[in-house]
Amino acid sequence: MTFSSYKSLGETLKEFQVIYTEENFIQELEFSVSDYFRQDLQFILDEGVASSTEYAICENLIYPVLKEVWKSYASRFTLWSHKYLNVAENLSGYPEYILARRSPLGKIVFDKPYFVLVEAKQDDFDGAWGQCLAEMIAAQRLNQLPELTIFGITSNGSLWQFGKLEADGFTQNKAFYSLQELDRLFAVVNYIFKQCEVQLDQLVVV
Repeated sequence: MTFSSYKSLGETLKEFQVIYTEENFIQELEFSVSDYFRQDLQFILDEGVASSTEYAICENLIYPVLKEVWKSYASRFTLWSHKYLNVAENLSGYPEYILARRSPLGKIVFDKPYFVLVEAKQDDFDGAWGQCLAEMIAAQRLNQLPELTIFGITSNGSLWQFGKLEADGFTQNKAFYSLQELDRLFAVVNYIFKQCEVQLDQLVVV
């Protein structure tokens, strides 16, 4: 089964015996959003067809936000798009985006740990989380670092949801975030990236 074969969060939880909880674990870490970004996004929303397909959602609404935050962390991480992950027959496929450690061999080398997996769906968040959790489990197994927290993001472009996988426990953040509250959304994505950086520093120390 590929990641896209998982159609609901419950299905993935049952398949891999992962324990589900809900908690508002997300914090907001202030991020300065440039006027240029705001104007460019508004242009896309006003004049473009930003959410007609999942590809459009990725290109127009999700990637620009991720990229803007990633710029501050680019020396430590690489943001990969549609990179193949393969653990087993039931855990393989192409997550929309993966945030991974920047390889000491150069930016074109796909290196672990894998910290953040991103899945886009037009409006089916249950299906998006079914796939995203499977991708997070794949990253966890490829990393072979049980102490590592893997973060997941699902979005239809407008609404953004967040979760984390720790050992055999998946926690879904209760609060959703909206593209209409851009500063809060950026602060949340910045918080996720910062947590990844903290973990990376801990791994380096070990």
